[in-house]
Amino acid sequence: MTTIDLHRLTGAYALHALSDQENASFERHLVGCEPCAQETAELSATAARLGLAVAAPASPALREQVLRRITTVRQETPGTPIRVLPVRAGLKARLLSRWALAACLAAAAALGGTTVWQHQQAADARAEARQASRGADEIAAVLAAPDARTRAAELAGGATGTVVVSRSRDRAVFVVSGMARPPGGKVYQLWFNDAGTMRSAGLMDPDRSDQAVLMQGGVDRASGMGLTVEPDGGSKQPTTTPLALMAFPG
Repeated sequence: MTTIDLHRLTGAYALHALSDQENASFERHLVGCEPCAQETAELSATAARLGLAVAAPASPALREQVLRRITTVRQETPGTPIRVLPVRAGLKARLLSRWALAACLAAAAALGGTTVWQHQQAADARAEARQASRGADEIAAVLAAPDARTRAAELAGGATGTVVVSRSRDRAVFVVSGMARPPGGKVYQLWFNDAGTMRSAGLMDPDRSDQAVLMQGGVDRASGMGLTVEPDGGSKQPTTTPLALMAFPG
């Protein structure tokens, strides 16, 4: 497998469509490739938004149509030079690009199912969807920020973590893939590293191995982040040895 092939596996990786060998090769590549790390974070966050709906089997005709169309689309290699646009036009194009990624993921998701809302749960679903949508929109805003910077690291058990920081928005997003479920009665907790003092940045969903989390609170002057295992409900200060300590990208 060549380096160029690895650059083109971001979408398949985000959708868990790689073989074990390809997955391991791509994760090794991801640690040292910032463009791929950022693109993977964006695609994973978009996939998380698709998870707000309930899946129902797609018709064979829809699956065949999607498979036929994706064979005619070539994924652009990360880092490819692009034409410089005026500031306002460039920002608009960048935001449109993010939603284009969402559209591509939606089409790929149709291979396994289409999204439908269950009418008998509409009231609860609408409330949950509004809350989840706000969180997803905030995550998307960080990922789409012009000054967004990423850093990836290998975590315990073969998991991969990527932090995306936007200083202009004063927010950070942590995207993880392949995270093992925490022990019973425990939860993963995120922390901002404020010059050696750890400040809680919220809890991760213990039931999801792949997720994008908007870290709670502003980045402020934090130089990095940490990840620990804590009792259910979290802790005021870390009580265990960090599973990961990552410096924020400059």
